[in-house]
Amino acid sequence: MSGVGVGPYAELTFDADGDPDAAQRAALLRLDATDLVLFSHGWNSDRSVATRLYDRFFAPFPELTGPGVRLGYAGVLWPSMRFSDEPIPDFDPPRAAPERPAPARPFGSAVRDAAAAATALDAPTRAALDAFWPGRAAELGRVAELLATQPESAAAFAEFGALVRALAGMPDSPAAAAAAPAGGPGDALPALFGADTLGVCADLTQALAESGASLGGAASASLTGGLRTLWNGGKELLRQATYYTMKKRAGHIGEHGLGPVLGQLARSRPGLRVHLVGHSFGARLVSCALRGLPPDVRTVKSLTLLQGAFSHYAFSESLPHDRRRSGHLGGLQTRVDGPVVSCHSRHDSALGVFYPLASRLARDSAGFGASDARWGAVGHDGIHAVPGTVRLTLDAALREGLPRTGCASVDAAEVVRRGGAPSGAHSDICHEALARVVVTAGRFGR
Repeated sequence: MSGVGVGPYAELTFDADGDPDAAQRAALLRLDATDLVLFSHGWNSDRSVATRLYDRFFAPFPELTGPGVRLGYAGVLWPSMRFSDEPIPDFDPPRAAPERPAPARPFGSAVRDAAAAATALDAPTRAALDAFWPGRAAELGRVAELLATQPESAAAFAEFGALVRALAGMPDSPAAAAAAPAGGPGDALPALFGADTLGVCADLTQALAESGASLGGAASASLTGGLRTLWNGGKELLRQATYYTMKKRAGHIGEHGLGPVLGQLARSRPGLRVHLVGHSFGARLVSCALRGLPPDVRTVKSLTLLQGAFSHYAFSESLPHDRRRSGHLGGLQTRVDGPVVSCHSRHDSALGVFYPLASRLARDSAGFGASDARWGAVGHDGIHAVPGTVRLTLDAALREGLPRTGCASVDAAEVVRRGGAPSGAHSDICHEALARVVVTAGRFGR
């Protein structure tokens, strides 16, 4: 059983190298439909969470689909992960309270215990990390130990930074990281991995406090709790290392995995209309698939990005701050035979607060933590620096429709608004209104 209540439904699993499951690819190529909605999840720890997402998001589509349309569905599965403290509204059950109160402890010990609990890796997160970075149990064990014990030592933070960089495949020192050449388009090394780890953890702890996250114990009220408090930023640095890895994986899998599969699908089913949907880093994956499409393929009829975790300048052919350069997807919106729609929300803390911090490049002279529009996310404020882009409220998009081609930014904050710190409403995407955006973009509705 797929776990998804609509059909026909196909699953398509990619490994970290972008290689698809051959049997699943063959089943997708046989899918009998006139239109295919293909959705890629973003952060996610296992197949069950992804299929629950697809089941919930796809549920309204049968009632929205127009006559004569045989709608098929596909869900992409790829190796990503989610920390257990990143809420998915209506998915995660509330944490159970302890059955009996803990024994009384001295006040100072209780504060230290609460602070350590805020940074320690719980069992689900540790299991997700083990699966995300296989074969790295020793490094992950030491990372978990440092987060749990919170040593008040600059040397411990330096060790932690080196471990995190090693896990993410980065240079082995801040100086080397700062001097490292950029990878592929959009994959340059952010400043937070090329700066002094202790200072970065202080900045990230401050950002957590400003986002409303609990820092544990008395330290949650202020940032004067000494170096122990800054291990909150250490945990956030580890989280950002997983995001950096997911960002690179999503781009690679999209271009070298999904793009070629869409080319094969176009040859196998030349009349099929494909509608791509992606959430978070999955939005980057389906967007990068445009780079991997064979030149003659025009089968993609719409692209809908839900809280996309990549640059709001990605589709620009001339960056506002450097007219000689383009975004890493510059001009690729023309590979879509229909509109590219970015749904965004100001309630998304993951993209509004932490994405700019994690995107600033090591060579930027403005300094880590400074405000700069260059590092905004498409899921926070929509598509920028693409001439002709239409900006709409969600109500207007559903009432008046979307453009037939080109880019559109849809402010979805009226529905994408729930979720706690640190990620805010980043995963609050299972709404009929957003399903209607996909249907409207693809022009297969009633």
